[in-house]
Amino acid sequence: MTQIKDIRKMYFEEGKNISQIARETGHDRKTIRGYLNKDDWNTEPPKIKKGAFYPKLDPYKPDIDTWLNEDKKARRKQRHTAKRVYDRLVKKYGDNFNCSYRTVAGYVAMKKKEIFGEKKSFLPLEHIPGEAQVDFGDADFYENGKLYTGKYLNLSFPYSNKGYFQIFKGENQECLFEGLKTIFKHIGGVPPRIWFDNASTIVTKVIKGGGRELTDDFLRFMEHYRFEAAFCNLDAGHEKGNVENKVGYHRRNMLVPVPKFEKITEFNKDLLIQCEEDAKREHYRKEGTIEGLHKEDVQALLELPKEVLETSKYITLKTNGYGKFLLNNGLHEYSVAPKYANQYVLVKLTAFHVIVLDESHREIVRHERLYGNHKQQSMQWLPYLNQLSRRPGALKYTGIYNMLPNPIKEYMEDLTKQDTGKVLKAIAELTKRSSFEKAVETVSTALSYGTTDIDSLINLHSRLHEKILELEPVHLPNYIPQLKIYEPNFKAYDKSLEKAGVKRC
Repeated sequence: MTQIKDIRKMYFEEGKNISQIARETGHDRKTIRGYLNKDDWNTEPPKIKKGAFYPKLDPYKPDIDTWLNEDKKARRKQRHTAKRVYDRLVKKYGDNFNCSYRTVAGYVAMKKKEIFGEKKSFLPLEHIPGEAQVDFGDADFYENGKLYTGKYLNLSFPYSNKGYFQIFKGENQECLFEGLKTIFKHIGGVPPRIWFDNASTIVTKVIKGGGRELTDDFLRFMEHYRFEAAFCNLDAGHEKGNVENKVGYHRRNMLVPVPKFEKITEFNKDLLIQCEEDAKREHYRKEGTIEGLHKEDVQALLELPKEVLETSKYITLKTNGYGKFLLNNGLHEYSVAPKYANQYVLVKLTAFHVIVLDESHREIVRHERLYGNHKQQSMQWLPYLNQLSRRPGALKYTGIYNMLPNPIKEYMEDLTKQDTGKVLKAIAELTKRSSFEKAVETVSTALSYGTTDIDSLINLHSRLHEKILELEPVHLPNYIPQLKIYEPNFKAYDKSLEKAGVKRC
C-alpha cells in the first residue's frame, strides 16, 4: 500500500506522467496505470500532526484554498500541483512572497488530502454548496387510468434545501440513471459530490473498513459525469437526513392527491417546474429563500459533459416458439414476432420501455416496460397480424390463434380462407391506426350489429375511435329562393289507385 500511495502521489500531486514514474520506481507501466485507475482504495483519513498548520502561509491560504477547490471542477490531469501553486504565488506576490517551496508543498499536500482524499462514510456538520443527496420514495399514481405502485427519485441540496424529483414505475438501475440524467440536464450541471445508500443497483459489496465495490455501469456513469460518490454506513440512511426529509415533503406537497396523467414523461417535466416554484419559499433556518441560496449550489456544479450518455441496458435473450421472451425472473413476458420464434434477439432496456432490436440494431417492436413482482405480459399484435394475414390458411393450426381475443375468433369463424386474410389485414391496419384494443372493440361492436364485411368494419372503427370532421351548415345568400318542403298528397294517390281498379284496405 505504501508503494501504491507513493505512485498515486507522484501522479496526482506531483504531476509526473506514467513514464517518469516507471523510470523512478521500476514498476511496469501497466501496473502503474492499474493503480492510478483504481477507485476503491478507501482508508482512514490521515490525521494532521500538531504544528503542521503552516502559519507562515496564513496570508496566502485563501488563494491556495480557492485554487484547489476550483480543481474539483477540473479533470485530474489539469489540477494544480504543488509546483504550480508555488509558481502562481511567486508571480502574484513577487518579492513579498517569502515562503519556501517545501512549505507550500506541505500545505498543498495536506489540503489536497482534505479535499480529494478518501473519507469515512459520515456527513459533515456543515453542508458544502453543491453537495447533493439521493434517495427513492414510494408513491401511487394513475397513468391512463391504471393504478401503479411506483417510486420517485429525489435529489436534494442540503446547503440550500433545494430538491428535485422524478417518478418511475420501479427502482432499477435504469430508473436511477434516467432520473439523475434528467435532473442534471434541467439544472445545467452536476453536483461534485453525491451521497447514496447501499442499493444493490450500484453497490455489489460493502468491504470491511468502509470501502465499496461498485457495479461497472455505475462506475461508467460516475466517470462520464465526473462526480464523487459517497455512501452511508449500513442501516444508517438517516445519515443523509436532508433527502430523507425531502422524500416526505415531495410526497405530501406534490403527490397528494394521487396524481392522474396520461404520459409519465410529460408529468415528470411538470414536476421539475413545480420544484422550481417550490424553491421561492423561505429557508427553514437560514436567511433568504431556497432559490437564493441555491445560486451558491449552482456555482459549485460541474459542467455537463458534451456527449450524451446512453443509460440503457442491452441484453441478449432467446425467444420461445411463439416469438416471446421473459424478464424479471420469468414473471414478465414480452412478444417479438412469429418470424423470430426460437431465435436470439437483442433487447434494449430503458426506465420506461423494452425495445427489441434486430441484428442491424433496427427496432422490431417496442413495449411499455412492466413492473411488479407478479406475472404480466405485454403483447404487440401488429407483427403477428401482418404475418397471419399473409398465411391465413395456417391460422387455426398455430398456437397464436388461441391467443386471439374471442371477438376476433368469433368474427372469423365462418369466413373463407381468402376473406380471413382480408379481415386480418384490415384488423392490422386498424391496430396501426389506433391500437389493438380499439380494433377488438370495433370487431365486438360489428358482431352485435351482425356485420361481417370489411367496409362496414372500417367505417364502424372510424365512427367509434376517430374524430370525424363536422362541417358547419352552409348559409345561402338572401337572393337565392328558399325551397319549400314537399308534402305528399296521399289523397291524390288514393284516387289514382281507385281508377286503376285497386281497392283500398
